[in-house]
Amino acid sequence: MALTRDFKRTIVERVQRDPAFARALLDEAATLFLNGEADTARLVLRDLVNATVGFEALAKETGKPVKSLHRMLSRDGNPTMDNLAAIVGVVRRKLGVEIQARAVKAA
Repeated sequence: MALTRDFKRTIVERVQRDPAFARALLDEAATLFLNGEADTARLVLRDLVNATVGFEALAKETGKPVKSLHRMLSRDGNPTMDNLAAIVGVVRRKLGVEIQARAVKAA
């Protein structure tokens, strides 16, 4: 079955009208990173950047070139922890949220 609507556009529109969805995406990206699923986490974070701050503004706030940021958040990207923290920090501030990590006992 073919998709009738562009997925990325749908994500952008939903993030812009639903702050809870945007926060959930940020939470999901952080959880994926912490659980060792960095490839998927980078793609979720990339969609969130596109829908919130945009890569041009992210480049200004992080001091990193736009092309480098796109590469960092690609499937094969390999951002340093400092770069990742800077990116997440910008998105977090844009959304007005704090991130807290807590350990839960595995079932």
